[in-house]
Amino acid sequence: MLTQTTSRVLEPSDLDAALAVLDREPVANAFVTARVRVAGLDPWRLGGEMWGWYEHGMLTSLCYAGANLVPICATPRAVRAFADRARRAGRRCSSIVGPAESTAQLWRLLEPGWGPAREVRTRQPLMVTDHMPADIAPDPCVRRVRKDEMERIMPACVAMFTEEVGVSPLAGDGGLLYQARVAELVGAGRSFARFDADGNVLFKAEVGAATDRACQIQGVWVAPEHRGRGLAAPGMAAVLRYALAEIAPVASLYVNDFNTAARRTYRRVGFQEAGAFMSVLF
Repeated sequence: MLTQTTSRVLEPSDLDAALAVLDREPVANAFVTARVRVAGLDPWRLGGEMWGWYEHGMLTSLCYAGANLVPICATPRAVRAFADRARRAGRRCSSIVGPAESTAQLWRLLEPGWGPAREVRTRQPLMVTDHMPADIAPDPCVRRVRKDEMERIMPACVAMFTEEVGVSPLAGDGGLLYQARVAELVGAGRSFARFDADGNVLFKAEVGAATDRACQIQGVWVAPEHRGRGLAAPGMAAVLRYALAEIAPVASLYVNDFNTAARRTYRRVGFQEAGAFMSVLF
């Protein structure tokens, strides 16, 4: 056991200690927890390093350093240590994302060397529910996407990502990694959509992360020509029914604070704000 206050890259043998930290905030940490439970702490399998911060010999804070840089249960002292390590390593991530307070501190420390960012979203409410809405009936036409429907769902996924993030997921590697991720969610039964008679996607969403305690809904999208027609709330209720019945007892999502229409829809379906995330996009 380390007897000093320090940070280091965690090893596979640190798995139980890392999971104990992640399990302190099962909803906020669902994305990273899901990855760690599948891949462990081996950097090759995890897709990045897990940095640990020790206070008096005890692991108290984490930071996932992969395609995203994610502070986890990070105290101010831990954030400073993670920022020092990130500066030395150089920017390898496409975003910094995590709880708003620690992410804001991390970005203040990294911005002089890593900035400017392409976009900073300072407040993204984290919304949570553990029950179905009483007054919104799930859309019976929303169902799991089948593996043979990849060609139908991909254009909607690309459109959603481009609209949400501001860049196309097809840039760089031609979309190979993004397509693999969409295929993974479809194969796991965590991609949901409503199709019209011609096979076009009217509504879609995915459960992007799942643990035995919480899951995270993402990629919510309604085809632009069908917006304002009441598809979103029943569609979300349908996805929520699947999520709570078959995946985890608590469902969460985070949304941009300026997206008032989406926030209103999520509240109608029963989601309540339970904190806030922040994202720095490069």
